[in-house]
Amino acid sequence: MSEPARTLSAPAQDRLRVVVALFVAVLITSNFIAAKLIAVGGLVLPAAVLVFPLAYIIGDVLTEVFGYGAARKAIWLGFACNLVVVGFTLASISLPPAPMWTLAPFPDASSSQAAFAAVLGPAPRVVLASLLAYLVGEFLNAAVLAKLKIATGGRFLWVRTIASTLVGQFADSCVFITVAFAGAVPGDVLRGIVLVQWLVKVCFEAAATPVTYVVVGRLKRVVGVEHYDRQVSFNPFNVRS
Repeated sequence: MSEPARTLSAPAQDRLRVVVALFVAVLITSNFIAAKLIAVGGLVLPAAVLVFPLAYIIGDVLTEVFGYGAARKAIWLGFACNLVVVGFTLASISLPPAPMWTLAPFPDASSSQAAFAAVLGPAPRVVLASLLAYLVGEFLNAAVLAKLKIATGGRFLWVRTIASTLVGQFADSCVFITVAFAGAVPGDVLRGIVLVQWLVKVCFEAAATPVTYVVVGRLKRVVGVEHYDRQVSFNPFNVRS
């Protein structure tokens, strides 16, 4: 069994901070663009599908190198940061605009305010869908990866990352698409979006496997410890362990 996270060297702690910062940045970016549906080659997908799979790849790196405990803290940190961003965004929308303020090509402050709110003001159900899907998917992804690492003795990283993504991304896609768009999008279209989004994300993960191997290998050389979560609680709310 590996050493606890508190024994990480200074360089390893620096790498952990960078990985967590990237994780949070990807999460917040994806939530800003999640409300838009895009058409790509005849497929209908949320715009967040362009960036959100990176959160799962970074989450895989966190769990593989630093353990489930570190990933759990990063997931909750990302959740808290997203709440802060949403809160301040809504606050900025609620404040009255300055009379001389305009956004091109809108002619006055009133129309500019409406455009600002339309773009940055997330619908409550989209925010709820995004937050719920994120928590369910990320925790499933991290837990499956950590448990498979124990089962495989640390071998077959590509199997573990893809298998965890299959589980986590499927749950994420089902929760987000259902909560965000049920009733607004026909049922058959809804199911198609879930399936296509899930497959796209899994393909993204598979295509990124060589990069994941390189990043994991370099980080493990810095950390110097092979982490196995044999005595770690997989309770998402047990952030102290």
